[in-house]
Amino acid sequence: MQALIAPHFMQNWPAPNMNAFIKLTLVAVFAPLALTARAAEELVPLELKLPPPAFKGTPKELPEGMVVEPLSDKPRPALMVPPGCVNLAAGLLPSSSDTNATAKKLGRITDGNKDAYEESIVLLRKGPQYVQFDLGKAAELHAIVVWHAHDATKIYRAVVVQVADDAGFTKNVRTLFNNDTENVAGQGAGTDRQYFETHEGKLVPAKGEKAQFVRLFSRGNTESALNEYTEVEIWGRPVK
Repeated sequence: MQALIAPHFMQNWPAPNMNAFIKLTLVAVFAPLALTARAAEELVPLELKLPPPAFKGTPKELPEGMVVEPLSDKPRPALMVPPGCVNLAAGLLPSSSDTNATAKKLGRITDGNKDAYEESIVLLRKGPQYVQFDLGKAAELHAIVVWHAHDATKIYRAVVVQVADDAGFTKNVRTLFNNDTENVAGQGAGTDRQYFETHEGKLVPAKGEKAQFVRLFSRGNTESALNEYTEVEIWGRPVK
């Protein structure tokens, strides 16, 4: 062990000094590995309460040029997150770029009802629109999940998910997801793929980003020019 760890010129040190050197070396080498392993062991699956599926079958013919994630019947793999994450959006009243949207209507986006019923879906006007959440203070975010409307095989367009430090989205803006390839929302052209809306919603990993404000853009879907929202969940925990 001494020959492996100690440089050649240290091999003639007195045994007590050599033993101390070996112990310090072992701590320096293996302590970070132990901390990393311990951190990995602490991760737990994010448990989402999903609504029942509302449709089955193959999607309609899609417009040319769309790059879409394959539609699968297999459950989505669980996202691993640190313990203590909660849905920070539960019961919050979001704001919206659609000035016609009433507080009563917007409140349905965080009421916990994710079923694919007409009364569960909030409709926003045509064109690029967003809903925004103020968490009250900065939090450590790990997942943002959005259910637009999963009553049919639709693909939602110009979906952009961002976090920021201020309500005007001018400070430390970070884009977590962007499939707006044509930049219709004005947030830059995205490279993420479009996707079929299902009862699982769209889960966007936030990877521990710290932010107080969350904003979600969209611009209609392959069935309608209106923007639809059923539920949004923001999973995180207080900043340590």
